[in-house]
Amino acid sequence: MYNEATVVGDVVRGLLHQFPNVVCIDDGSTDSSAAVAAAAGAVVVKHPINLGQGASLQTGLEYALQDPELDCIITFDADGQHRVEDAVDMSNRILSGETELVLGSRFLDDRSQVGWLKRLVLRTAALQFRLSTGLNLTDAHNGLRAISPSVARGIHLKQNRMAHASELIHQIAELQPQWVEHPVQIVYTDYSKAKGQSLLNSVNILADLLFR
Repeated sequence: MYNEATVVGDVVRGLLHQFPNVVCIDDGSTDSSAAVAAAAGAVVVKHPINLGQGASLQTGLEYALQDPELDCIITFDADGQHRVEDAVDMSNRILSGETELVLGSRFLDDRSQVGWLKRLVLRTAALQFRLSTGLNLTDAHNGLRAISPSVARGIHLKQNRMAHASELIHQIAELQPQWVEHPVQIVYTDYSKAKGQSLLNSVNILADLLFR
């Protein structure tokens, strides 16, 4: 999370109804995000400065892997765009032994209201990854994932910012785990739109594809 004090408390409380262990990686927030998340019941791990999504994801994986009773890791955005119901369904596919990795996709059904520009960029990115890795993905930049401990141990992200999404897919291709995509709904709220996140992410993804 980075400066998500207005929403992260509700996100944490919603998750705790289904998941007993919620960890927030505070990526150098300058607001009260850490205090709000902790008050809501999360464990907070702090980066002293803002490092980016990739660094936060790697920190979270490494923290979770310290638990000897770990059975599944869910990566979940702090801004309220993901649904707890989808996370539960995805974790159940790991816990049942069906698969080792579940990747959320907003394009397997029509619940997510994705703008045309973002849809075009994400579809193009998925096609590029299919060609470069052989993974038949429909949504390569979805932050909602369920990961088994065995797969998490093989992930070692070096790209701190947006390029981590590409790096992650290439590492998954090298690990060759059992994997599936799962239909999820991304809830594009007034809050997330006001931050300009959708357009900025599209530009960053496109730049990564063109110049990587």
